[in-house]
Parts: sequence; structure tokens; C-alpha cells
Amino acid sequence: MDEPGSRRGSVQGRGQVKGRNAEETREAILNAAEEVFAEHGFDGARIDAIAERSGYNKSLIFQYYGDKLGLYSEVLIRSDKELNALQARVLMPMLEDSTIARDAYKLKRLLETTVRVIFDYMLEHPLLVRMVNWEMAEGWQSYAKIISQFQQEDTKQLDETFRTAREAGLLRPGFDTLVQLTLILQLCVSHISYIPLYKMLFPDDDFSSASALTRARENIVNFVVGGMMVNPPETKP
Repeated sequence: MDEPGSRRGSVQGRGQVKGRNAEETREAILNAAEEVFAEHGFDGARIDAIAERSGYNKSLIFQYYGDKLGLYSEVLIRSDKELNALQARVLMPMLEDSTIARDAYKLKRLLETTVRVIFDYMLEHPLLVRMVNWEMAEGWQSYAKIISQFQQEDTKQLDETFRTAREAGLLRPGFDTLVQLTLILQLCVSHISYIPLYKMLFPDDDFSSASALTRARENIVNFVVGGMMVNPPETKP
């Protein structure tokens, strides 16, 4: 499920990046910072450790990002931009179909695709999953300080689609669009985070295999679609 350029592994060879251009330098620092923040959370992370892992000194890191919070925000903003761009690329062609909000099969496909995109992205970015878990554990205190820096996702078209679908009797009333999307994210993050626990509870099962992950993703898909839609169709005739 890897994508080109996904950041699954650890930073390597950062001591050899001295001759790279500024953009590559920033990328090396962000990759190292993401690892350290994922391992220790915001409070526990140290700029010294990030500098050592990236191969660059602290003064350069401060020059680029100002302070630890500035660096932390850039790490999260990078992931946020990637996920938003991925969702836009996959979902926008579906949303541009003017009939989707009144067609149960098309709406179901939109919801299913949304869940799969989010699940696959989080699965391919385990460091981000750990950072999200740190934030939740610490009451989102660090995130609260930088939330204004994030680009507010343009959900106007999705809001309109969901509103029309509710009026057409296809979606259950109640939740705001952004709340529903956030709940999907929480379900995906929770399952991925609990895999080590599942392995302890059920040692004979391989919860990290490709087939097990696909089953888990589809279970979440069915759970979300069943919760959001009124009588979701089983199959397209």
C-alpha cells in the first residue's frame, strides 16, 4: 500500500546531506523531526536529537523554523497538505457529478472511497499516527497553539453534497461534515494503533498482513457507510 514518496522508514544517511539544496535540506530536517516527535511527543522531543538525526546543526534548524513549535507545525502541515491533496485528487471527480447527492449507489461509493483513502494514507504514515496519538493523550495542547496555521479545508462542495443527500433521505441527519470526516480519521487511527495489542490478545492471528489490513479497512468502510447512510444499497444493479 506504499505510495511513491511515503515516509514509512527511518531517516538514513543524514550526515551526507550537506551539499543538498535548501529544499532537500528542509525535507531532511522535517523527516528527522517527524521521527523524533513520533517517538517522544512534542514535550519530550529535543532539538538536539533532531539535529543529530538530520545531520544539521541546531542553528540552521532555528533559522528555518524559528523554534521547536514552528518545526512541529511544519511537520504536521506537510502531512495535512498531502492528505488534502490526495483526497482532492481522488474525490473531486466524484463530487463533480451533479447526480451523486441523489443517487444512493454513487453516494455510497463516495463514502467508501473516502474511508479507503484516509485508512491507506494513515497506514502508510505510521509516524503521523503516533503523533496523532501523542496529541490525543496530551489533550491537543500543542495542536491548539498552531491550529490557526493550517489551511482550512474547503468542504463547501462536500457540505452541499451531504446537505442535498440528507434532504433526499439518503444520509442520516445530525453530524456536521467535518465532524463526520474526523470520526473516520479516528476510526482508522484507532485500528492501526491497536494492532500491537491485537497481536498480544490473539497471537495466532496476523493482524498486520496485507489481507488482514484489507479486511479491517473494509470493516471500517461498512461501519461508516452503515452509520451515515439510511438503508445503504448492497450492490449496484
